[in-house]
Amino acid sequence: MTIELRRITADEWDRWHRTLDWAFGGLPQSPEERELWRGLVSLDRCLGAFDGDEVVGTYGELSLGMSVPGGAVVETAGATMVSVAGTHRRRGLLRRMMRRSLEAAWERGDVLSALTAAEASIYGRFGYGVAAHSLAARVPKHRVTLSALPPGTDDVRLTVTTPADALERCEKLYAELVTRRPGALERRPGWERLALLDPPAERHGASELRCVLAERDGELVGYARYALRVEWDRSVPGGPVLVRNLDAVDPAGHAALLRYLLGLDLTDRVELMGRPVDDPLVHLLSDIRVSDLQLRDRLHLRPLDVGAALAARSYATDIDLVLSVSDANCPWNEGRWRLSGGPAGAVCARTADPAALELDVRALSAAYLGGTSLGALAGAGLVGEARPGALAAAAAAFGHPLAPWLPHGF
Repeated sequence: MTIELRRITADEWDRWHRTLDWAFGGLPQSPEERELWRGLVSLDRCLGAFDGDEVVGTYGELSLGMSVPGGAVVETAGATMVSVAGTHRRRGLLRRMMRRSLEAAWERGDVLSALTAAEASIYGRFGYGVAAHSLAARVPKHRVTLSALPPGTDDVRLTVTTPADALERCEKLYAELVTRRPGALERRPGWERLALLDPPAERHGASELRCVLAERDGELVGYARYALRVEWDRSVPGGPVLVRNLDAVDPAGHAALLRYLLGLDLTDRVELMGRPVDDPLVHLLSDIRVSDLQLRDRLHLRPLDVGAALAARSYATDIDLVLSVSDANCPWNEGRWRLSGGPAGAVCARTADPAALELDVRALSAAYLGGTSLGALAGAGLVGEARPGALAAAAAAFGHPLAPWLPHGF
């Protein structure tokens, strides 16, 4: 029977989502989490692959705003809830869903497509590059201290409350930080609920979430959301402080929050996930060797419109060169593009002029937010220099002072 690919209807959502649940291990999401994502995902962006009445493939999409170098927030299609049933592998279903969705997002005017990958090796063949990594740390509290404290740390006042009671203030602070770091997501209406998602069934022995606020002269300068899981070995307490979010507008606020988390009683470690690779904790902890730092791929990104994407960001130095881009999945991006700009902005348009650099869209995707050097990609054979000096100039221009970071998944 021919497998039909089409948008799903409201009454097909439950069947569609059950297929997704089974693809990710068979355990259904909690009712709270399922309700949240149902409210954020638009049905007109959800594809189903149907073998008769059976749903055998899923693809969801979110409307996102992502910060790029220079502070602009760019329309981004967030691919999510992607799966193919085990009975229907090797039939090209994923490729069909991806290509149809990429084209539809481009026609809508989205500039970028982004996703987080359950398996890191899947999406490179669709032109996605790893544009941002993340850091995980497991800090043993009794072996690690803060080696230095920024000026003003002792002037920060800490109070503990519930995430719900502090939500409005924390979301306002988060919004101030979005344009500082490439890869950050603008929280559009409904997304603030993500900060409160804490279903009891998924705590796995941990406490409910708490929120510690860092204030200076009554102004919020940072916050952290965390839970405790106290584990007793005979009569000796241990267990982790599980940090979900830690955001601060200045070094003193960040250090004060980290010191508080390291000082909580009845626990023996602090576990942080999904942190930026240049997080200040790397320089504050007295011993990173025992803090079990791990680097992971985080944000997979690709331009839907090369010209619009390159023009949307600013550049660290002046740049004027022609890129020859290959893109098998979005053929409208193929060809030569002249990029001219600098710290104040840029323009990018098609040209017939000779190329200075030659690269596949996957390499351009990895370098786009400034987290991966074009020079490093050239060292792997993924960027070719057609004009002497062009690689060094482009690598310098594409850089950014802060590493790109995706603060939360989708």
